[in-house]
Amino acid sequence: MQNKLRVTRFQGKQWYEFWIQNLWRYPNRLLALKAAIAMGTLLIPFVIFDMAFIGVTLALGALAGALSETDDHPKGRIKALLLTILSFVISSASVEILLPYPILFGIGLVGSTTTFILVGGLGERYRGITFGALLVAIYTMLGAEITPNWYAQIILLPTGALCYGLFSLILLYLHPARLLEEQLADGFENLSLYLKEKSKLFPSDKSIQKKTRQGLASLNVKVVNSIGRCKNVLNSYSDAMNDVNQLRPYLHKFILLQSLHERAASSHERYDLLSADADNREILEGLGQLMLQLSLAAHEVSKSLLMGTEYHHPISIKWTINAIQAQLKSIKKKENKNDLGLLLQNLNQSHISLQNMNFNVDSGLLPRVDKDSSSLWKRFTNQLNWNHPKFKYAIRLSTCFLIGYLLMLAFDIEKGYWILLTSLFVCQPSYSETRQRLFQRILGTITGVVLGVSIVQILPTVGGQVVLLLIAAYFFFAWLKNNYAISVIFVTIFVIAAFNLIADKGVVVMIPRIIDTVIGALLAIIVVRFMWPDWQYKQLPNLLATAVEKNHAYFNQILLEHKAPSEDDLLTYRISRYQAHQADNALSMAWRGMKLEPKRHQKMQKRAFSITYLNHALLSYLSALGAHRNIPDYMNDEVQLMYQDVEKGLLVVAESLRRNDANCSYEELEIVLEKLGNTLEATERGTHRQKLVLLYNIAEVTQQLAQKASQIEVE
Repeated sequence: MQNKLRVTRFQGKQWYEFWIQNLWRYPNRLLALKAAIAMGTLLIPFVIFDMAFIGVTLALGALAGALSETDDHPKGRIKALLLTILSFVISSASVEILLPYPILFGIGLVGSTTTFILVGGLGERYRGITFGALLVAIYTMLGAEITPNWYAQIILLPTGALCYGLFSLILLYLHPARLLEEQLADGFENLSLYLKEKSKLFPSDKSIQKKTRQGLASLNVKVVNSIGRCKNVLNSYSDAMNDVNQLRPYLHKFILLQSLHERAASSHERYDLLSADADNREILEGLGQLMLQLSLAAHEVSKSLLMGTEYHHPISIKWTINAIQAQLKSIKKKENKNDLGLLLQNLNQSHISLQNMNFNVDSGLLPRVDKDSSSLWKRFTNQLNWNHPKFKYAIRLSTCFLIGYLLMLAFDIEKGYWILLTSLFVCQPSYSETRQRLFQRILGTITGVVLGVSIVQILPTVGGQVVLLLIAAYFFFAWLKNNYAISVIFVTIFVIAAFNLIADKGVVVMIPRIIDTVIGALLAIIVVRFMWPDWQYKQLPNLLATAVEKNHAYFNQILLEHKAPSEDDLLTYRISRYQAHQADNALSMAWRGMKLEPKRHQKMQKRAFSITYLNHALLSYLSALGAHRNIPDYMNDEVQLMYQDVEKGLLVVAESLRRNDANCSYEELEIVLEKLGNTLEATERGTHRQKLVLLYNIAEVTQQLAQKASQIEVE
């Protein structure tokens, strides 16, 4: 008896470890499992009793519900679920009522699509719900021919979403902090990848730097987006909780994430020049190893958040720091050698912050998080502008739907609603995003058809089709956020299995589906190409002006931070830093998007890369300056005057760019650079000189940005 008990406990422990290591630790897998279980619970009983249409329709409703799910506190999730069900009922009922009347249906299709997209622009909560409503509308169109009663889908699709929503809500109530842990873990994991990539700069030459900087720009977008999602979830929880102090541990980790990101994004000097010095090379290799160890530490923080385990700070980091400090002491004895102490101090502070992450969390002022305080009506009316990106997107998608519907009627295309479904997924706010989705959708669909048809031959039974459908649903959600093309493969297999269950026509409808997919994808790219084509080179002057303005605001906050800051000051500082990174990311995304645009609209691609590179360098130098803002004797009166001169020069450039002035003035910066250069020559090497070097680099890069901006108007 005791042996059996031991075996049972051992097996239970094995299953628990498997659950934690392979599912609980990975939010995408957990979502996929949750969706597959909900869909299987709804589908299997009805398939057993030969009512496959009901089971599949409920499963489709659950799928739409999972895609509509919001990252809210459980109380907020209840409100979101009610809104989801209401919107699904309205969407499905509108289709069933208007479908027999083509003219009214076309008008309703355009009106409802535009309205849903604009409502989705109110915030992340509404974006997911309204997308799900559009998806349910198209599901209703696809099932209209085979539905036994006109009201069946109006009941079944929302019911499927409700069942999934309740199942997900119950799980969330069992672990209410899970969403906070997931978003913070995602932020630390993206920061870990950023640090790992940046370690390649130590040491490096120009060729390595160019490639690495491009990778860092892409990873920085992910880190900043993660910080934004963390902020949204924290605000959702703070709105729903009576005692905000319960959020204290998560707020501290959020502030830590922002602080670590600022230090990680810092650049102190040109690392290619430092790498050219043989005496520096060994130290730089040590700094690279230190960054790799900090990357591992950030990864461990992410893992501890997801697995609910205690974070243990790597001991090796302290040893590495001590070794580098010893090397720095020996090199300081040599004349005319760069002092890398400020860079080491920056990384050492990240080490200390991570080491003390869980200390003094329950005391002190409660960190604050900014939120959008404008009303829903104000946010909605702000979108009612021909120049607003969300309004343009709403009109484009509505046009895609209308043209697709007219083509379906004109050529009597069987199952032509697949055209609309494809357009919904392919049509994106920008040409570059749409083009990327186009190839992913077409290739994913064709690959999915080939695999799906092959698998169906192996699993021809009803039970085999159910298993195939649920496995495909699981992998669709598991890959959805990481690789859209692969997720399309599995959703195509899902469709084959679903149609086989309903009418044994899964394979038959696949050729028409491929044709409809191609039509819908081409329709989306054509509409985006010719309706308000916001080519990135046209956006460049405005994006650059915004980026320099935000950098100036960040610099201004750094100058204010040497005083004893209040919590309001710290919040303003964090906001200005976050907005500077958002503006930098917008420039980076514009340059990347330009590479996917038609050749004749890429005429400023090299100039765009130069501007993006320079702005990111400026932000990196500002981050380094901000990372050291709290050190003793931050600035004396003389140095403060120099900082103010650079700040004024940055302001002049920002104002010139906003006026779109072709003769962008940077004469003041030339005077400041000359003055700083003379001061640097007379200053002994050390921490104080390194701060002046940072200031010099900020002024120099700002001047170069102004020069590049003045050349934009010439072309």
